[in-house]
Amino acid sequence: MTGPEIKAFFDEPTNAFSYVVWDPHARQAAIIDSVLEYDPASGRTKHTPADVIVAFVNANHLNVQWLIETHIHADHLSASAYIRSLVGGKIATGEHVQTVQNVFGKLFNAGSEFKRDGSQFDHLFKDGEHYRIGHLEATAIATPGHTPSCMTHLIGNCAFVGDTLFMPDCGSARCDFPGGDAHMLYRSIQKLFALPNDTRLFMCHDYKSPTRNEYGYETTVGEEKRTNIHLHEGISEADFVQMRNTRDATLAVPRLLLPSIQVNMRAGQFPPAEENGIRYIKIPMDAL
Repeated sequence: MTGPEIKAFFDEPTNAFSYVVWDPHARQAAIIDSVLEYDPASGRTKHTPADVIVAFVNANHLNVQWLIETHIHADHLSASAYIRSLVGGKIATGEHVQTVQNVFGKLFNAGSEFKRDGSQFDHLFKDGEHYRIGHLEATAIATPGHTPSCMTHLIGNCAFVGDTLFMPDCGSARCDFPGGDAHMLYRSIQKLFALPNDTRLFMCHDYKSPTRNEYGYETTVGEEKRTNIHLHEGISEADFVQMRNTRDATLAVPRLLLPSIQVNMRAGQFPPAEENGIRYIKIPMDAL
């Protein structure tokens, strides 16, 4: 069977890659990890990155089945709700989003109107769940560690890994967010390393490196196993956990963490408007 067609979109302010993945025969598509532009200084949003994706979908006569979030992002806001309003599709994420919603619902004092059952999403993927994009076979694989709800989506021989892995010269994702765990991340990556070496891996972020001037978003299982700077073959779980925990202790809080979590845990919707008709993002003081 023919594999998926893939178009990558890069948002440089958030170093984030989004993807349109489609069956070239049935013209059915999934949009993975879309980005909503947000200015934290003014509280203003723009739809420029999302509109580029919508224009591509329309120009190529694609029917959007899925709007997939690999996890609840802490560094950019999701545009899934906005894109759904224009081209349809089901917004989906991993079933353990409920864990994330419980933690951050309490942190942001979201109140009883904020449900912690994942019902804001149209579908919650279970580990090992099989689904289709047109005639393409796809599998959702739980890969927690960066967050409890992280999932990799294997579509044909292409795996969209979210923040589980980065390009080999950038290593791996941080594990110091609530519910993150370096042991879990190591074991999740071993699940990916068990895939065939020629499996194509697509990143959610890239930050270049001292030896690379261009952004990259695609590698393979074999290349990650050979050359990933954090956990190439031969790196033990204990060594990885020590490295990851030591490194995470030096990292700053992501610039858009507070607005991102509040929107993304609601499937791309902002908190409800208050009595004056204005929506607000909360900033908890001295809480993180």
